[in-house]
Amino acid sequence: MATTLAQKIIARAAGRETVKPGEVVTAAVDLAMIHDSGGPRRVEPILKDLGAGLFDRDKVVLISDHYVPGDTDEGARILALTRQWAKDRGVAFHDGQGICHVVLPEKGHLKPGMFVVGGDSHSPTGGAFGAYMFGVGATEMAGVLATGEIWIRVPGTILLEWTGRLGAGVTAKDMMLATCARLGMDGGQYQAVEYAGEAVRALSMQERMTLSNMAAELGAQAGLIAPDETTAQWLAGVGGDAGDWRGLVTDRDAPLLAQHVFDASALQPQAAAPHSPANAAPVGDAGRVAVDVAYIGACTGAKHEDLRAAAAILKGRTAAPGVELLVAPASKTDQDRAEAEGIMAVLEAAGARVLPNACGICAGYGAHRLGEDVTCISSTARNFKGRMGAASSKVWLASPYTVAASAVAGHLADPRDMLAETGA
Repeated sequence: MATTLAQKIIARAAGRETVKPGEVVTAAVDLAMIHDSGGPRRVEPILKDLGAGLFDRDKVVLISDHYVPGDTDEGARILALTRQWAKDRGVAFHDGQGICHVVLPEKGHLKPGMFVVGGDSHSPTGGAFGAYMFGVGATEMAGVLATGEIWIRVPGTILLEWTGRLGAGVTAKDMMLATCARLGMDGGQYQAVEYAGEAVRALSMQERMTLSNMAAELGAQAGLIAPDETTAQWLAGVGGDAGDWRGLVTDRDAPLLAQHVFDASALQPQAAAPHSPANAAPVGDAGRVAVDVAYIGACTGAKHEDLRAAAAILKGRTAAPGVELLVAPASKTDQDRAEAEGIMAVLEAAGARVLPNACGICAGYGAHRLGEDVTCISSTARNFKGRMGAASSKVWLASPYTVAASAVAGHLADPRDMLAETGA
């Protein structure tokens, strides 16, 4: 029987030869990822009430990223609790290394075919590596930590096929904003979204991570990309192992819930107006919307390649008067690499203020939350009202290229003009 990539991974986790969409099965969890916000302080009281330990401490990864750098009394207390729990429970712990969705794969924890749960809504990021990964709340996570299992209704698959190739200054972030605009924020129907096509195969792993991450903005449970040589080489580069990945594909005649085709070659840089990623359209259609803050941060917008994209715009230029340019690299590894390549120096010369490797204002944390009546253009995944600060603030979403170009112009701007000027 022809089956989808999602079915193949879930069947293995359930100890079954095959599973069908709509079936409810119990699946063994290969890895559970938690962070400082929804992790120890939430799950430990439940585990104590249950009188339970961890099902396998070697299959639990803890990452601190929400309350980093712990510069408030509350943040310091939560980080102290998190660090003590990691020590007491003996789990793998990455402390202050960056955002969990970036740190988890760059530390070699993921590989194709794994069945993974994460304590955060953007956990579908793991799907970029051919793993079935989705987010759960603290109560369900406590059950996973205690038993190593979780029930799941086998999803249908919605195939998003991208034909052609992206043009200069157009990125995976633009692909996702355009997808949100076309399908809406419930277009994923809490099923498995799978990205395919020439444009997807041409993407780097960090760009693929952006696609899978923002499956959450489509309302999908998971965002999968079939593993290939790009996946295997990237994982080998971080000390991981792709394993036997070649059969992890959706079969040609596998039943799909839906299929949507997009033309990458026709895609223009996008901008999503407040207060939804689905409010996306070509940035050139938005008009000269003045911006007060340009934020290059988050797991969808401040990885190494995102920083490099911003630097391609900002080299030899500076942020416009009155525009605050903030950069929060997604991980320490990515920031160190950007430092070594001179990227961080370019960003700082353009006037950027560099913030900690953490979720920061994307999730409403830290001292740089947006003030009243501030207009921000951001490389984050969400622009919900009040999420990044004051309810009166307005957030536009865009790629790092577009955020950087808008910082220079002082208003929403198409990055392709500046790239053409510099020949980048």
